[in-house]
Amino acid sequence: MVIVFALLAALANAINEATQHIASTAAPRRSSGWRLVLYLFRNPLWLFGGVALAGAFVFQALALHNGLISVVQPLLATELVFMLVLRRFWLHQSIRLVTWGAAVLTCVSLTVFIVAGQPGGGNPTPTGQHWFSAGVACCAGAGVLAVLARWGSPGLRAGLYASAAAVMWALVATFIKATTDTLAQFGVGGMFTHWPVYALAVGGVAALFLEQAALHVGPLRVSQPFLVIIDPIVSIALSVWLFGESFTSDAAVLAVAAVAFAVMCAGVVLLTQTAPATMKADIPADKGDDGQQARQVPVTGVQGADHDLPPGRAARDPRRPGSGHLPPGRDGRDGHGP
Repeated sequence: MVIVFALLAALANAINEATQHIASTAAPRRSSGWRLVLYLFRNPLWLFGGVALAGAFVFQALALHNGLISVVQPLLATELVFMLVLRRFWLHQSIRLVTWGAAVLTCVSLTVFIVAGQPGGGNPTPTGQHWFSAGVACCAGAGVLAVLARWGSPGLRAGLYASAAAVMWALVATFIKATTDTLAQFGVGGMFTHWPVYALAVGGVAALFLEQAALHVGPLRVSQPFLVIIDPIVSIALSVWLFGESFTSDAAVLAVAAVAFAVMCAGVVLLTQTAPATMKADIPADKGDDGQQARQVPVTGVQGADHDLPPGRAARDPRRPGSGHLPPGRDGRDGHGP
């Protein structure tokens, strides 16, 4: 059931990222700070993404409580495959064959990594010193990345914010495991008398804020690989440091697992770079003079979902009100009026 819960968490994460990315990029150009937060809380699509995020948390908590961090967190990379399925069947996008191939490569290499690496062991009660050092290292690293993300191009900023968010999500995974263990041992009332649940709340808010910043400032194809790759890398390091998890002692087999993990990372990058660059849906259209068979339209009911550029950067559309172009006959100066 650990693998099932982890895959369900990955599916819920994919739904959350897709919906909240569309909602975040649809925000008015000048929206920032509390104005952006207010806008998002009024956006039904963003709120639906929040429900999906809550579901992902529950499934991840169940998986982490019963399984190893070094197994659960890498499995969350399958959210990219689920995202591809959502793009095809929800957004009705055309997916290239190479992209489907990258998805298969990601799944196969992930399976090889888990089977060959043989994660095991684990100590359910890390020492206070280990917790302190892990928390300081992760928070300091995420803080530096977030500060650096204040400058640069939209792509660079999105990558830095996503890296910071991934580090925090990895730390949050350890807090989730500690909280569920505390809940199982002391009950609901006892859980609130121990620190893990409060660390989980603070860390989760920080990670969510950083992820929303990454989704808002730049393209999804930039932020998503960092979110998906850095999280399991940091999670594995934390699982070994905090919980004493281990891998096979056979050097040759361990090398195979390491190569498989590297191939998985390559598959993730290839998948994200060959997937559709926007959130437009492909629909049939009449042939024009250029013989074009199809065009792309935004997701129905979501303003601004037709591009991955920051809000306000999209090209003007002569068919949209306020674009500066009026159809013939609307202003009396089309050549047919007085």
